[in-house]
Amino acid sequence: MPLVLCVAGLYCLVFAVVTVSWPAKAFELTGMHASGHHFLVQVIGLFYLVFGISYFLAARDPIRHWRIVLVCTLKIVVVVTAALFTWWRQILPTPMILLLVVDDALWLIPFLMILWSTLQAHLGRPPLYQDPLSVVQASDQYRLSSGETLAEAASEQVVVLVFLRHFGCTFTRQLLRGLELIEQQAGQHKARLVLVHMLQSGKETGYLGDRTGVARIADPYCELYRSFGLGKAGFWELFGPRVWLRGIIALFRGCGVGHLAGDGLQMPGVFLFHRGNVTAAQPAHSAADLPDLELLFAAQQA
Repeated sequence: MPLVLCVAGLYCLVFAVVTVSWPAKAFELTGMHASGHHFLVQVIGLFYLVFGISYFLAARDPIRHWRIVLVCTLKIVVVVTAALFTWWRQILPTPMILLLVVDDALWLIPFLMILWSTLQAHLGRPPLYQDPLSVVQASDQYRLSSGETLAEAASEQVVVLVFLRHFGCTFTRQLLRGLELIEQQAGQHKARLVLVHMLQSGKETGYLGDRTGVARIADPYCELYRSFGLGKAGFWELFGPRVWLRGIIALFRGCGVGHLAGDGLQMPGVFLFHRGNVTAAQPAHSAADLPDLELLFAAQQA
């Protein structure tokens, strides 16, 4: 994706230089003469200059800067549609139509693929060709709400990483109700509790209420989830008898069900992480599985 955007940016910059510097010659191959319309041609060149710079900016992180790609894609659709309309009405010569269509349609499919990858990423489903980050890479990249990276936090003490399901899940709501007890259990083992969620940073506070003092990591693309081996749930993990039974119990306890706030297919889990190593793991086998820190710390000592 970055390569496509860099090539598109370079293409636009070259086009801009040609049209701004030599407006009279820019359309010689199209059968149209720009004589008397040099300023208009140069304005078009400046627009391409802006698009070229935008492509280079988006290339730094195509998923994060998807809005730039979306605007450019809409521009392509508008230009191609207008070109086909003018060809049908015979307003512009055929060479000019071919220039407009080839110039823009060339990038349509790659840009649509980038937007599709963006949609998948926001659903917590990274592109198939994207290998998951290693635990070490992820811990260096992701930061806690308190500012330090996960690697820095885990270098000082054991970190209890609790990967949550979406905030509307009745089991997540049940977990958050007992968060104070989980934090106490972590403290008894001189460990630090850190929650990992799937919302953009800061949006989780509305669901945590007065529990916002607990350190958190925002992972909207589920990259950290994947690094620790947590995948997507199947039918049995979401709707098996165990899930129904525990779900009914949670509902009777008043946990309730909220709207989908994250990827509904993402599986949760709990890990002990210290100095770049996972010392104990408790990946969930169903959506209903909740952290059992006593078993987790016992597994670490075994």
